[in-house]
Amino acid sequence: MRIIFIRHGDPDYQNDTLTEKGIREAKLLSERVVKWDNVTQFYCSPLGRAKKTASYSLEKTGREAITYEWLKEFSYFIDDPVTKRHGVPWDFMPEYWTQIPQMYDKDGWKEAEIYHSNPELLPAYEEVCEGLDNLLASYGYRRHKNYYVTAPKETIACDAARSKQDTIVIFCHLGVTCMMMSHLLGVSPAVLLHGLYLAPTSITVLASEERMNGNAYFRAQVMGDTAHLINGGEPISAAGYFADVFQG
Repeated sequence: MRIIFIRHGDPDYQNDTLTEKGIREAKLLSERVVKWDNVTQFYCSPLGRAKKTASYSLEKTGREAITYEWLKEFSYFIDDPVTKRHGVPWDFMPEYWTQIPQMYDKDGWKEAEIYHSNPELLPAYEEVCEGLDNLLASYGYRRHKNYYVTAPKETIACDAARSKQDTIVIFCHLGVTCMMMSHLLGVSPAVLLHGLYLAPTSITVLASEERMNGNAYFRAQVMGDTAHLINGGEPISAAGYFADVFQG
């Protein structure tokens, strides 16, 4: 099974939509998505900037997306202890977050004091993980400990066998993508949120490796790919990044 995460285009956060640049990005993205003839289902965040991004690809493919509330951006605001910024629960200064050993632990990060300053944050993370697991279970992949189990190939019906090749596309956001990846890969989201940048309309692909019959583990194949922007002559946006973006 393959999961394709797509971040929304260059955002106009104030109006929860896309900038003119973001619209250009989304149109270039759609030219790429329309070539994917094996997409089982499209999914989308309920937020305007994600829906606007998805709309161009959905129009070109003649498809519709299923919207899930838990795919919205992980905007459970907290007060940054260094900058005093009231905002998303990442973008902390390295002098702060790297000195907290719990931040590097796949389970222990939940004990970090900063994440308890908003009582909605940890339940929201569990909601995202549960939503993702339920979605994967609908394709025959059931969470077991830290990996997934699926019916052995020789015992499943033809329809289920075909689901082995299912590809789903999720239009969403940087933060919630990192939350889902942390669950799939067994990595603290604090590490992903501070260590990865997924540019607007970038494509991230995880696929299940099933080397032992009935057991599956999702592995990242593509991270933050923006070939459609480079090939289309559109500069890569730095929205959510604090350095110059490589444009090669």
